[in-house]
Amino acid sequence: MTTTFDADGIVLEQVREHVWELPQEDGMRVPARVLASESLLEEISEDRTLEQLRNATHLPGITNYAVCMPDGHQGYGFPVGGVGAMDAENGCISPGAVGYDINCGVRMMKTNLTYDDVSGLERELVDALFEAVPSGLGGGGVVETGVDTVEQILERGVDWALEAGYAVEDDLLHCEDEGVRAGADASMVSQKAKDRGKNQVGSLGSGNHFLEVQRVTDVYDDAVAEAFGLERDQIVVLIHCGSRGLGHQTCNDYLRKIERQHGGLLDQLPDKELAAAPAGSQLAEEYYAAMNAAINYAWVNRQLIMHRTREVFADVFDRPWESMEMDLLYDVAHNIAKKEVHEVDGEDRELYVHRKGATRAFPAGHPNVPAAYRDVGQPVIIPGSMGAGSYVLRGGENSLDLTFGSTAHGAGRLMSRTQAKNEYWGEDVREELESGQGIYVKAQSGATVAEEAPGVYKDVDEVVRVSDELGIGDKVVRTFPVCNIKG
Repeated sequence: MTTTFDADGIVLEQVREHVWELPQEDGMRVPARVLASESLLEEISEDRTLEQLRNATHLPGITNYAVCMPDGHQGYGFPVGGVGAMDAENGCISPGAVGYDINCGVRMMKTNLTYDDVSGLERELVDALFEAVPSGLGGGGVVETGVDTVEQILERGVDWALEAGYAVEDDLLHCEDEGVRAGADASMVSQKAKDRGKNQVGSLGSGNHFLEVQRVTDVYDDAVAEAFGLERDQIVVLIHCGSRGLGHQTCNDYLRKIERQHGGLLDQLPDKELAAAPAGSQLAEEYYAAMNAAINYAWVNRQLIMHRTREVFADVFDRPWESMEMDLLYDVAHNIAKKEVHEVDGEDRELYVHRKGATRAFPAGHPNVPAAYRDVGQPVIIPGSMGAGSYVLRGGENSLDLTFGSTAHGAGRLMSRTQAKNEYWGEDVREELESGQGIYVKAQSGATVAEEAPGVYKDVDEVVRVSDELGIGDKVVRTFPVCNIKG
């Protein structure tokens, strides 16, 4: 007898453990799948995630399934934690399924410091990082420049940062796509977007973006941890931010263009936030070039924050950052669409793989995994909340079959920011984290801390357990916060 889950009329059938399917019906081009334990599915069903996932199956050219990761929650149009692969010849590309914060992502930097080296310096470190790394709404970046430089960043990505002295060669070798997307075209990004971006290069922004110093607390796979250069009690730094106002403006620009040029397609979709341009159309090509440019901008943004973090550590610990081996482990993108070749029904097909709040998780041996990690699989970084652990996984061997090579991107929200501010008081949260768990937090406002209180997120341990048991992302190490700065 088939086990089912009824979420107010949206009925999912259990295919096997942690795999739930919404059968194809009523205009759906493919079925939808949710990868979750029953407890996570209960939480996922409490907002509009399942409805949005069902709507996503209406997108032209969507292949196999629309998939929701274990950390899924409601987004704009397309659910956060959603993966959709559309045929690159006869399908579409959807800015709505990429999201406003193009290449919102996360990078982890290693050090050779231990927790004992940092203990007692937490307050000095968090104050120095907060002073040095621009954060909050509006302008202010490590670099405040002109449009000409922004255009170089858009087309050259981290290679620009290398030439400008904000990166070393090794940083590029440990970043997805070596820090530059081919096909980026700055001329496809509007003047308004460039103007918004010129004073924000190297800034955290606000919302859920953060910089966190962490220590490795658990090692689950000794061999892969060694390959990643991670060991118990090691200090690492996590940086989470995206393409700031430039990415938001770029998404908004193309949503408006789609409304004007492809209204017929838009009228066929159940939610206009899923706005998409037909594959092969001029607008699809222009959006892809602009999105790739915004991806480059976001990589440079995180690179410059990492550069500034190296300088802060050098000051606080009074030694060169190179002597602390502050090397990039990896940088992963969350909100993107990429042309990738995947096997579908025994044939290789080029697809626009949309990952919105999802992480690429290619397994060992995949040619797109950087050479440094090709023997073990790409690192996958899963941030938890301020009061919970984070994880480093590796791409699992089942990811290509189940999720077009993807897994979760974090813990996933349980409640909206508005609800969070009604239920939590920022200063109380900050004091509880410091006195109860020894975690030092500094933010631009108490409201930001309330919005990101540990209680507003799902259980990251459960999200990672499901990912690991499905074989889409395998546990390598767990980390725990030492100090955190927020916008």
